[in-house]
Amino acid sequence: MSSTYQSESWDTYRMDFADPHRSLEPLAREIGEVAAALEAVRAAGILPDTQYDHEKLLAMREAVRRHFEIPWTAITPRMQRLIYAINAIHRPRNMIAAGIFCGNTFIANAGAAVGPGACYTARNLIGVEIKPEEAARAERNVRRIDPSGLARVVAADAITVVSEFPETIDLLYLDPDGDRKRSIYLAVLQAGCEKLAPGALVLAHNSQNGGSQLTAYLGFVRDPAHFRASMNVLVDSEGLEVSLR
Repeated sequence: MSSTYQSESWDTYRMDFADPHRSLEPLAREIGEVAAALEAVRAAGILPDTQYDHEKLLAMREAVRRHFEIPWTAITPRMQRLIYAINAIHRPRNMIAAGIFCGNTFIANAGAAVGPGACYTARNLIGVEIKPEEAARAERNVRRIDPSGLARVVAADAITVVSEFPETIDLLYLDPDGDRKRSIYLAVLQAGCEKLAPGALVLAHNSQNGGSQLTAYLGFVRDPAHFRASMNVLVDSEGLEVSLR
């Protein structure tokens, strides 16, 4: 089963790439827009509920603002909140995020289990970035708010990391890039498909603005032979495909 959810003003709600911490709307509206999106995902049977700690999300956001070096980002406040909330609700024991650049999207996922936004205990939280210099920056960023080392960044090819991961994967986040552009999404997913635990989630960023490059990927996750449900969640112009194994 596949479907699409569109927030109000999703197509005009855009990030100022060079100003990663700027608020784009009143906080109450941001919360309401994401709440409606989460309810749609819940109604589709992808999430069990919509409850998460708003104050912990804001604590994580403030820690990122204070400690992360972010040269630019396309992750809007709505998208950050949506990704955090999905992780806080799903509570993945093992989470792998592929294509994390400076670590901003990685901590949006991992921040539900480490640092000031932590609301549960995870086993493995792995961020993968193929460019060594960006992986090093992401690791520095993450260490500033997670001294435990549970959330860690590796400089590697995500296909190799997911295929060699020795345990089941409970949540896979996809935002990789490279010579193969968005076709890499499907390659990473297929490399780790057998590792996905029953009920695992796969999140794919750029499902809307990169949709023309994601045709094969979206066809795969929206095929009931592979995933039980998949929804294109448009809280902004980038989009997030949320798929239930």
